[in-house]
Amino acid sequence: MPLLYTWEYDIAMTNGGFQGLTVAAFESRLAEGMRAMIVRHGGTPLIAPALREVPLAEHHEALAFADRLLAGEVDMLICLTGVGTRTLAAAIATRHPLERLREALHRITVVARGPKPIKALTELGVTRYLAVPEPNTWHELLATLDAQAPVRGQRVAVQEYGASNPELLEALRARGAEVLVVPVYRWALPDDPGPLRRAARAIADGRVEVALFTNATQVEHLHRIAVEEQVAEAMARARPRMVIGSIGPIASDALRRLGWPVDVEPSHPKMGILVQETAARAAGLLQHKGRG
Repeated sequence: MPLLYTWEYDIAMTNGGFQGLTVAAFESRLAEGMRAMIVRHGGTPLIAPALREVPLAEHHEALAFADRLLAGEVDMLICLTGVGTRTLAAAIATRHPLERLREALHRITVVARGPKPIKALTELGVTRYLAVPEPNTWHELLATLDAQAPVRGQRVAVQEYGASNPELLEALRARGAEVLVVPVYRWALPDDPGPLRRAARAIADGRVEVALFTNATQVEHLHRIAVEEQVAEAMARARPRMVIGSIGPIASDALRRLGWPVDVEPSHPKMGILVQETAARAAGLLQHKGRG
């Protein structure tokens, strides 16, 4: 369970952010931004990109979805990620004009799980959508649907991201929806896993005081690499003496499933706020873990 302290106590304990602590982070697309933020808050960054987004070679599901959408056989589209929304539109554009896609989406209920799919939809010219509030998990998504757009009897397409979310799909079916799954990309290990291997060994050796996770798959890939490097047991021993920051409930669930204690979830699920609030609390948390 996370250690609980007041914000004022943690501020008093830190006096200037990370204070030179080594901070491991596993962001990929925004790796340099993460590095800069850690440095700005006084940390020594250990950046280890943990994944890459791989578009599916054949977009059969995306094109099948487009055919059904244009034929009037879809009532709702749930957009879970910005990258996935853009990739879906690009796949459909190989067969249909984007204007037809925009027109079709304006005739149905479009649901955006968070700010990134909202931005992608806006770029596409789709301005009518149902926005899911923070922290933008599938729980808030379902609550939003229950309150504003019940799915019973609806044909609901779900744009998936990286890995499927069977709990969301089953919850939609349990509410009486006909679910059409539309995967558009998957996550794989980075082309160069060297930094991730070095980060796993550094954590196992006790040379990392803080770890920041912005995606559930980062946790899974770090664990996979630790097993391959034969440092998983040493990493497990090191975890309780580290400060673990998680961007939100989805990443936190993945961390806890693999035995990682979650010490900090930011007040808003944004990368910059995660770094800022973890920096403010790190020294105090480490002291209470016996490492300060």
